[in-house]
Amino acid sequence: QVQLVESGGGLVQAGGSLRLSCAASGRTFRSIVMGWFRQGPGKEREFVAAMYWGVGTTYYADSVKGRFTISRDNAKNTVYLQMNSLKPEDTAVYYCAAQSRPGGLVTSSSYDYWGQGTQVTVSS
Repeated sequence: QVQLVESGGGLVQAGGSLRLSCAASGRTFRSIVMGWFRQGPGKEREFVAAMYWGVGTTYYADSVKGRFTISRDNAKNTVYLQMNSLKPEDTAVYYCAAQSRPGGLVTSSSYDYWGQGTQVTVSS
């Protein structure tokens, strides 16, 4: 079993920054893709960003492109989401997810493991 634990959420003013972390542990961790999703109040869970763990290729939702950056630390089995120029509409619970077999990047059902989520609130 693989465990994913997010941290780094909080309250920030519009225009501010936060960095989320997702630490993976458990059985020998081999993930094809690590992703970040979010779910705002009254909204569906949506794709934010993803990275192919091995080669480091990244993908972003249009709504965060240019503001958010996904990165990884192989030695720590940790993936990060650096969020800059935050907007009130970025307010959501952010989830880290891991995909252990090939599947779509933006579809939540393609991911096998999920963290518990961390709240990000952006005030105007």
